[in-house]
Amino acid sequence: MSHPLTRVLTMLELLQSNAQLTGAELADRLDTDVRTVRRYVSHLRDLGIPVEAERGRYGGYRLARGYRMPPLVLTNDEALAVVLGLLATERLGMGTAAPATAGALAKIERVLPHALREPLAAMRETLSFTANAVVGQAPGTGTLLALAQASRSRTTVGISHQSWRRQHTERDIDPYGVVFHTGRWYVIGHDHHRDSLRTFRIDRITSVTPRANSFTAPDGFNPAAHLTSTLAQGPYRWQVEVTIHGPLDEIARRLPRSAVTLTAQPTGVLMRARAERLDGMAHLLASLEWPITVHGPDELRQALRNLADQLTAAAQRGLEELPQ
Repeated sequence: MSHPLTRVLTMLELLQSNAQLTGAELADRLDTDVRTVRRYVSHLRDLGIPVEAERGRYGGYRLARGYRMPPLVLTNDEALAVVLGLLATERLGMGTAAPATAGALAKIERVLPHALREPLAAMRETLSFTANAVVGQAPGTGTLLALAQASRSRTTVGISHQSWRRQHTERDIDPYGVVFHTGRWYVIGHDHHRDSLRTFRIDRITSVTPRANSFTAPDGFNPAAHLTSTLAQGPYRWQVEVTIHGPLDEIARRLPRSAVTLTAQPTGVLMRARAERLDGMAHLLASLEWPITVHGPDELRQALRNLADQLTAAAQRGLEELPQ
């Protein structure tokens, strides 16, 4: 670790987070020795922080009961990480309650020293993003946390759910994991009502009730991979198959994983996707720098011809006005 003051503050955080730690445990976490730990304890006591020491085999250090820690002690790097995290949360649409991000930023800036508050305010006001902001579908904070806790503890929960048709159902699910994807929160798990693997939007869940029974998730199950695969196979009008004659890794970086599946082939990469409109698919394929072979549907070929005609007309427009 670096500066001794940083170690002292880190020890304060460790004591705040643990009921009691031995001198050896603190020395190990601080990358120092037990004698130095005793000196850090003296520094904290000099600052008016009541650190109690208990001797003996099961002794150690702890904060006095009832002692309330200062509201916030952050290094410059830690404060910047928190502020950037909050800004990114707002940009990605990951927030729950609408004013939560703004309120958290205001509280952090209010308790920081002036020398740090001003640069962070400048960062917040001047930071730009290349990606467009996402308008998220915010779930309830309690609902989101309850599902995350049930997923970690492998506990079945009862949920009240409203479908996109506004039909209300009560069902029990085994939540395998929580996933955030393009502005929406999802929970993936086994639905006891349907006896199948299902995906639910969390903003459509109105309540979560813990059940007494537990479950075991399937070995190697990846909630994020399952979600993107499910969304790529959604109920769209057209089933598209195209070979893109280029390298798999570069093609994968250019195409949205939630919309396509890619398979390496001897002649290129087979792309399978579903689309509601083929003109949008034509624009997507035309934006790639590699040749393509269309396997289906035939209507996609016509959509590509229409796009080519539009581009040709745009290129020709105005030529007749140029001087000969």
